[in-house]
Order: sequence, then structure tokens, then C-alpha cells
Amino acid sequence: MSPSAAGRRTPVRLSAAELPGCLGDLLHPPAGLWYLGDPTVLAAAPDRCVAIVGTRDASPYGDRTATRLAAAAVRAGLVVVSGLARGVDAAAHRGAIDAGGLTAAVMGPGVDVPYPVGHRTLHDLVQQNGVAISEMEPGTKAFRGCFPRRNRIIAALCKVTIVVEAPFKSGAMNTATQALEMGRTVAAVPGPIDDPRAAGSNLLIRDGAQVITDVEDMLALFGLSTKDASFRGDTGSLTSSNVDKFTSLSATDQAMLGVLGSKVTPVHEIGFLSGLSVRQVSDVLLRLELGGLVEAGAGGYRRRD
Repeated sequence: MSPSAAGRRTPVRLSAAELPGCLGDLLHPPAGLWYLGDPTVLAAAPDRCVAIVGTRDASPYGDRTATRLAAAAVRAGLVVVSGLARGVDAAAHRGAIDAGGLTAAVMGPGVDVPYPVGHRTLHDLVQQNGVAISEMEPGTKAFRGCFPRRNRIIAALCKVTIVVEAPFKSGAMNTATQALEMGRTVAAVPGPIDDPRAAGSNLLIRDGAQVITDVEDMLALFGLSTKDASFRGDTGSLTSSNVDKFTSLSATDQAMLGVLGSKVTPVHEIGFLSGLSVRQVSDVLLRLELGGLVEAGAGGYRRRD
């Protein structure tokens, strides 16, 4: 597959012979795909692609988690694949883009028809930082059956599908089911047992899906780690009053500061977002608190600016 300069402005079609071979694992593979952006991104499929999917009605926790996982994935050299929907999908695409990585959006309608309409800007950003693809002819508007067809392509393109939040009946659960049917790895992020948005993802875990409790869990499914030389932690932003202290910190301490903001973050979320164990989180927070860089609040910690 070779990128076309026209691919960023006018939809271009890849024939069946030009598609990633992994799409042949589908019972009914697409006869071709239309794209906008750089189709060479698809060359990473499936071994270096991770699907991050979930509910359109994401909780703040689901949104943060999808963003964090996507950022960690691209820093480790992976391509983040999702469906350009509201909620978890959008957070995954943005997390990958903001971290300077590549993302692929598999669309239900035509590749030139942003859906929802409010994602027109995100649609453009995906093209500039990866590729948008669709099985539908350009100009095709969204219809009920187009999304399950999209979901099967997401599942086929990725070695691992991660469900962040999903109700029992949802597109994310459909994607996970299709991934399982192809023998792909399915993982899920645990959520509150009384939140319908987490009912499906919790069910996947009960039935044997891999559990994602931190960034390392996700990377381990690809044989990767945050300790790899290619991984770049997100150090966040600091004021000039703390910059000297910051530059003298270890990479782990800097990454922890990148997780914390001005609002109090619960300790269990700090562990998930940082990819550290409970013991490591406690040790790092103690060091940073003694150094005057973080402070304890009700139920968690926040960064001192």
C-alpha cells in the first residue's frame, strides 16, 4: 500500500489485494476500503494495533482511562484503532493524537461523512495523524447496519481489543464478540458493579477477558513495557517555581507528576493512570509530598503548583 497525496482530500479506494492480510480472517471480508489520510498506517495490522472501544456515554473515569491507555500505546509504538464515535472512541483517538502517535478510525458511514457531525474536527485530525477508513462508498450516510460491519473491521485489524466501558448491549461488546470469534485477545477495564456503563466490560472479565488494571497490563499483551527505551512518559506541565525540582526527579517521579493535576485524584486511579503498583504509588507520593510537589487531599492527592 502506498500513500496518496490525494488521500487527505479525496477518498481513495484500496482494492482487496491491497488490504491488510488480517482482514482475510473475517468470514465476510470487505471487497475494498476507502481511505482518507495515510493508508500505510494499516501496515501495522494486526500485531502492532490495539483497539480501544467503549460506550458513547462515557463517564469521566472512562474518558480519562481511554485517553491514558491510548497515549501509552502510541508511546510504545502501537497504532490506536477505534470507531470515531462519541465517548470512549473519541477519547482514544484524541489520546493517541495528543501523544504524537498514529491512530486509525474505522467508520460506519462513508469515509467522507463524519459521524457524529460534531466530530468533523476530530475526523480531520485523524487524517492528519493516521487514517480514516470505511467499507461504504463515499457519501454514504449512517444507517443501522453500518456499525456492526464497522466493528468487525476494527476487531480484525487489531491483535488486542480493549473495552473500557460498555453496557451489555453495545457496539463495543459487538466488537469484542467479533474479536473473540477470530481468536484475537480481548481485554477489559473493570468498572463499578452498579454502573450500567460498565456492565458489559465487567461481564467480559467474568467470562475470561484479560483484566486491564494499569498501563503495563495493556503493554504486556504486546510483549512491551513502560520500561522500554521507546516509551516516553507524559510529564505534564509545571510552573517555574517547581521546574528545578522537577528536572532533578527520576523518570518515575516525573511520570507521576504528569498524572496529577490541580484537582484531587483518588489513589486507586493514580495507580491505574501511572501504571504503577500500589506500593510504588505510595513510595513515589511520599517522596513528592516531602519534596513539596504534591499534597494530600480528601481521598487522594493533587499536584502543588
